[in-house]
Amino acid sequence: MTYHEISLIAIGLSMDAFAVSITLGLSVKKPKFKEFMLPGLYFGFFQMLMPLIGYFAGTLFAEKIQIFDHWIAFGLLGLIGGNMIKESFEEHKEEDLRKNPFAFVSMLLLAIATSIDALAVGVTFAFFSINIFASIAIIGVATCCISIAGVKIGNIFGIRFKSKAELLGGIVLVLIGVKILIEHL
Repeated sequence: MTYHEISLIAIGLSMDAFAVSITLGLSVKKPKFKEFMLPGLYFGFFQMLMPLIGYFAGTLFAEKIQIFDHWIAFGLLGLIGGNMIKESFEEHKEEDLRKNPFAFVSMLLLAIATSIDALAVGVTFAFFSINIFASIAIIGVATCCISIAGVKIGNIFGIRFKSKAELLGGIVLVLIGVKILIEHL
């Protein structure tokens, strides 16, 4: 797996965080520096942590299922991407954001929720010869930057880009899964 492919995965994974960041941007009239940075830091950190956990969990059983690894990568990326595509067509209600959506507990829960997909991607990384630390750094930095941009975009343009971001992220993940499968058949 190349760094170009990992960068595309990073962008695809960051789309959930981007969509939530747009919503966070909608929740404040004029975001302060802290309100721009918090989503990026929380989401970027958890998007780094989850693939690392998935990678080490995957390495525990990678040898036993190496013959099927491309099917597992295809299935996981297809499921994650397919779910993101499905969600992009669902009607989005205004998220139930409390008085302070940037509070620690709110941000922690949002960061965990938006990074669960990255855990499964980390498992797929275990099947490839990659530098996991460089890979998670790419994912974390991309998510951080995209989340900061999401707060700004949400504050300026509103919710209309949320479903498009989810759709694009889902398509990217599905296509990478198909590419992995085709390369190993």
